[in-house]
Amino acid sequence: MKKFYLTTPIYYVNGAPHIGHAYTSIAADVLARWQRLDGCEVFFLTGTDEHGQKVEKAAAEAGIDPQRFTDQVAADFRAMAAAMGVSNDDFIRTTEERHRRACVALWERLAANGAIYLGHYEGWYAVRDEAFYGEDELVKKPDGTRLAPTGAPVEWVREPSYFFRLSAWQEKLLAFYEQNPDFIAPAARRNEVLSFVRGGLDDLSVSRTSFRWGIPVPNDPAHVMYVWLDALTNYITAAGFPDEAAARWPFWPADLHIVGKEIVRFHAVYWPAMLMAAGIAPPKRIYSHGWWTVEGEKMSKSLGNVIDPRALVAEFGLDPLRYFLLREVPFGNDGDFSRRALITRLNGELANDLGNLAQRTLSLIARNCDGLRPEIGVRIAADQALLAASGALADVLRERLQRLAFHEALEEVWKTVRAANAYIDHQAPWALRKTDSARMAVVLRVLLDALRGIATVLQPFMPDSMARMLDQLGVPEGERNLAALAEDLPAGASLPVPSGIFPRFVEAAG
Repeated sequence: MKKFYLTTPIYYVNGAPHIGHAYTSIAADVLARWQRLDGCEVFFLTGTDEHGQKVEKAAAEAGIDPQRFTDQVAADFRAMAAAMGVSNDDFIRTTEERHRRACVALWERLAANGAIYLGHYEGWYAVRDEAFYGEDELVKKPDGTRLAPTGAPVEWVREPSYFFRLSAWQEKLLAFYEQNPDFIAPAARRNEVLSFVRGGLDDLSVSRTSFRWGIPVPNDPAHVMYVWLDALTNYITAAGFPDEAAARWPFWPADLHIVGKEIVRFHAVYWPAMLMAAGIAPPKRIYSHGWWTVEGEKMSKSLGNVIDPRALVAEFGLDPLRYFLLREVPFGNDGDFSRRALITRLNGELANDLGNLAQRTLSLIARNCDGLRPEIGVRIAADQALLAASGALADVLRERLQRLAFHEALEEVWKTVRAANAYIDHQAPWALRKTDSARMAVVLRVLLDALRGIATVLQPFMPDSMARMLDQLGVPEGERNLAALAEDLPAGASLPVPSGIFPRFVEAAG
């Protein structure tokens, strides 16, 4: 069985989870579920990044010690993942002992290979970003203050530091990118990374002495590991490193790291260089997605518009939210969240297009076929056309999801949904009941088979809703993967009493 390892970024625990975190996790979950549906053995990882100066500061402001603080926030991220229906196989925390061991082992391997040396660092540092910036990267305000390109305040820092010899990896990384053109996507992010690396690489500070909340450097406990060496190592920690006989180690290298665009440099430059310097294979692919605004405005605590995705689930349901987030904008682009757009998608595409199609078909079978799955019968060209469209969906979606083109995948499904609605209107099985009951049964069987194909490929996007639809279509639980679509379901099976899958959303008055 083919193995597939994918990850979300590990989420930084200096604040509560919001819709941006949910978006990343849901996208990764759709891919994990799709790969399982397609017969792969999947290892899907998410988790939390719990060290660093920001966390130490946030814990102090909350009046509790960092471990207790991270325990609370990590639990909230676990709860968010569960509330979003995320089917992760592991949840990694960087405060776990297994992770400390992995970081120490990686550090020792890098040091043994001459990739780490002790020096001192001075430069502009942004606590909020956990990153140093060059003078040419800063935004200079009229009053003389400097800000990071992200808008974070910066301060001049000078302290002893261990360095990773990143400068030695410029040409090797460029050669790696050329040999692996799909390593970074989308294209805009790839171009940014190439430009950054071609501009020259400085050695990377990988330790700090100005705070204590981190993993101590081996043999020099005055230093803690810089958050990015610590955090990035999580991906091999979960695979069992440094035990290369671990059951999960065959999953490495990871097939896909999904990250936000603000951290693509760390994953596409620092991470492969560190791994190759340690004699470990780099991941196969990094995909960077965009950011969400809310009703046209950037999310911020000061504006009070940070959205807890669990509140949206409580109001609209989980599957409509999952569908909306991946349908609304191309993955990789920035997107804007609006209630009106979500309601429009829910009522138009889910309730009207798909929900109503299933309800009409199954109600007609219940009333006119004694609730039994009809025979296949003799099919005409119109029948074959709809079934061909439905039958092609697995291959079409496989290609779209390989490119992480979630919105395109859903549009392809909806082309078939719209074709099925046009088919039922044109064939009018309610009228055929009076004039040609045999033909009516064929039409209803065609619709049922088309719906089976649609519901099967939509399971990764809307698992609960599609499970209910497949229940109503009488598809056995063991026959809901892509391979099972090659076999027709037997006629004559008794179908459950149909019930609506997607109720229309009506705004409360007042």
